[in-house]
Amino acid sequence: MELKGIHHVSALTAKAPENFKFYTEVMGLRLIKKTVNQDDTSVYHLFYGDEKGNPGTELTFFEIPMAGRNHDGNNSISAISLRVKNDAALSYWEKRLTEYGVETEAIKERAERKTLAFRDLEGQRLILVSDENNEGVSGGQPWSKSTTPEETAIVGLGPVRLTVPAAEATVQVLTELLGFRKKGTYSAEVDGQPEILVLETGEGGSGAEVHVEERNDIPQERLGRGGVHHVAFRVDNEEELSQWIEKVSSSRFPNSGFVDRFYFKSLYFREPNRILFELATDGPGFDTDEELEHLGESLALPPFLEPQRKAIEAKLQPLDTKS
Repeated sequence: MELKGIHHVSALTAKAPENFKFYTEVMGLRLIKKTVNQDDTSVYHLFYGDEKGNPGTELTFFEIPMAGRNHDGNNSISAISLRVKNDAALSYWEKRLTEYGVETEAIKERAERKTLAFRDLEGQRLILVSDENNEGVSGGQPWSKSTTPEETAIVGLGPVRLTVPAAEATVQVLTELLGFRKKGTYSAEVDGQPEILVLETGEGGSGAEVHVEERNDIPQERLGRGGVHHVAFRVDNEEELSQWIEKVSSSRFPNSGFVDRFYFKSLYFREPNRILFELATDGPGFDTDEELEHLGESLALPPFLEPQRKAIEAKLQPLDTKS
């Protein structure tokens, strides 16, 4: 029983139409599923990914129209990484983002990989990471209709960074409960702080890493637009998920139990520093209710919400003129 890597990361947006435009037009990702928040059907839940929406490529956003801005801080998922094929692709992105008016940091090395950090239109903290020398979990297949060339396109999710006041407790959960391995460290983002610890699972590599940053000099994060809600890790199948539910429960962590998200099955729980973890199955997948070539083109609803389609659609703002 071993987690295979990162499944998806879910963040918050206050403006779904602008979010859609940025991640499809500027970042070149495919909208693989346009659905609603199953806990609040008046707002969107948008999924972006590669050609097929493969596990490990999915960046999702919950829409909260009146959300205040995120106040960055501790007890948080403080950065999301997006993988590109090589170092040359970072130079392409540095130029492209600048042309779109997006301010970037200089290309720098993190965990022995070249990276490019920037923020989206709502302040979401993003890091493009080069797979030039990456070994481990393979990336996805860029969408053939992407706005960016295939050789420089985003191929999946890279490491997530957790920022916590007490790293030991988080690391213990990742290693002893979830089976991650300590891989190494790299320099802190802020002078005078401990080095950032790298942990990996499954086949390893940038698609299977969590980076843990300990900070005692900042307040707790106040989650809002531009913040990250949770990170999900890949479970092979539903049978294995049942084993994880038993293991997490026997470790006395309060948890959601089995949750059917239709496109995958899940378990949710919070680790000691209050970061929300999800374990999610690789399938059934996003082509369960839509043909692969038409993913994300219309509003998709799981069967239990289908009877409410008319009422749900009436509350949603179109993403663009084709929605």
